[in-house]
Amino acid sequence: MESNYHTMKRTDNQLIVITHLAQLLTYVTGFGGLIVPLVIWATQKDNVEGMDLHGKSILNFQLSVLIYSIISIPLIFVFGLGILTLILIGIIAFVMPIVNAIKASNGELPSYPLSLNFVS
Repeated sequence: MESNYHTMKRTDNQLIVITHLAQLLTYVTGFGGLIVPLVIWATQKDNVEGMDLHGKSILNFQLSVLIYSIISIPLIFVFGLGILTLILIGIIAFVMPIVNAIKASNGELPSYPLSLNFVS
């Protein structure tokens, strides 16, 4: 008799919500907004229904935020444009994890704007 235990995934919207909200650790500790979701995704993507999709979206968003922030630094010297873009990035990086945590709690798919596709 074959067992389907290894192919069955559990539904755990709470863990997915926590994964989205873990991005906010950057605002509390200065880091962790990429590392913690990466660890949760890597360890749970095969066990939790939807974790792979949500985790990839989070990683792509966090890597995009990092790239946009690095690009913004030299733009500070161009009429202060970099300061404006860093503020905008900071707001988006704070609001979107909360929006997507709420979506995840309702079983909806995540959507992060201006997210580059690094992990597919």
